Amino acid sequence: MLETDMKEDFFWYLDMRHEKIRVMEEVVIGKSRADVVAVLPDSITGYELKSNGDTYSRLPVQTKFYDKYFDRNYIVVGETHMKRAHEYVPPYWGVICIPNVGNDIKVLREAKANPKVKLRWQLSLLWRSELMNIRLRHGLHKYADKSKLFVIKYMIENMDSDTLRRELCNELFERDYLK
Repeated sequence: MLETDMKEDFFWYLDMRHEKIRVMEEVVIGKSRADVVAVLPDSITGYELKSNGDTYSRLPVQTKFYDKYFDRNYIVVGETHMKRAHEYVPPYWGVICIPNVGNDIKVLREAKANPKVKLRWQLSLLWRSELMNIRLRHGLHKYADKSKLFVIKYMIENMDSDTLRRELCNELFERDYLK
C-alpha cells in the first residue's frame, strides 16, 4: 500500500473518529515534516505514516521533532510493519495499522500524553497574524515590531497555558490558506 492510498483511508478514519477536527498535511516542524496533523478543539496530534515500502531510517529524527510539537503522536503503518512498529517509537506513542485491503483500520496502541511537548514550539506553528489575533483578544501588548520568538515568549509568560492551547487550536481551525 502506497502512502497516498493510506492517507485516503486514514483521513476517512479521522473524520469518523472525531466530532470536530481539522486535518493538515505535510506540516513543517523544525527540520522535519509531519505527514498528517490533526487539530482538535484542545490539542494537536501528529501522525507519521510509514507505507509498506518505507524504512525507519529517518524516524529517530522525525520522532524528536514530533515530540516537540504535538500533544500526542502516532505512527501509522501498513500491514508489513504492523508487528514491529512499536519498537521504533517511544512507549507513549500510539500505533495504528492500515491494512492492504478494506477500511478495517486497527489501533494497536493508543497514544498517551506526550511528556516532551513544548507550548513554545506549538505556538511557532502559528502565523504572526494569528499570534496577533490571540494577543488582541486577551488585551495583551501588540509588539508588532518584535520577533516571533519574543512574542511567543511574552504570550507564554502572560497567559494561562490551557487558554493559550485552546487559542492555538482555534486559530489553526480558523486558518484561511487563501489569504
